[in-house]
Amino acid sequence: MSLNGDSLTEIAVLGAHCDDIAIGAGGTLLTLADAYPGLRVRALILSGRGTEREGEERHALSAFCPGAQVDVTVYDVADGSAPAEWARIKEALRHFRRRCEPQLILAPNREDAHHDHRLLAELITTEFRDHLVLRYEIVKWEIDTARPTLFHPLAPKIAATKARLLHEHYPSQRYRHWFDERTFLGLARIRGVQCGREFAEAFLIDKVMIDFGRTAGGRG
Repeated sequence: MSLNGDSLTEIAVLGAHCDDIAIGAGGTLLTLADAYPGLRVRALILSGRGTEREGEERHALSAFCPGAQVDVTVYDVADGSAPAEWARIKEALRHFRRRCEPQLILAPNREDAHHDHRLLAELITTEFRDHLVLRYEIVKWEIDTARPTLFHPLAPKIAATKARLLHEHYPSQRYRHWFDERTFLGLARIRGVQCGREFAEAFLIDKVMIDFGRTAGGRG
């Protein structure tokens, strides 16, 4: 549950729906891809397989992770039905865990009002028990805005690029009254205010370990 940024080579990103990851952590993905050329990005999305949304997601994650090795797996769990497919989602996570060794995970948070997001958030740590999980927020119609505990400042250019790429790569979502560049820049500005920067993305953390003494040997 610790992270040494100097050795970051692989991350896992998980979402219940296509666009969740980009909305919640698109700026962080852009920053990581720039800071760690050749980074391996393993993505798991529960719904959208075989639809136009799968194509949107694959193109979008490639755009959000330029220069990275991006591997995307999309399942066909119906939107809104994740709780009814608990066992299948659990097995999907188990299979995904066997195929990756991430040093960092970006995932939904447990306080999300959408039950698909919340179920995935609850199951992640049953498979990834000793990993640093940063739980992103998804701005939407529900009044479930998180009280974040970790902030990642974004360069203004990165914040603007995130907002532009979301609008560009998810045309199927443009009909939503909140899905526009002003929404995404607005939340990024608020999170920036809260950490003393111009723009930021914010995350929640279940557990994190810090070792000031550089103690060797792991647990003990």
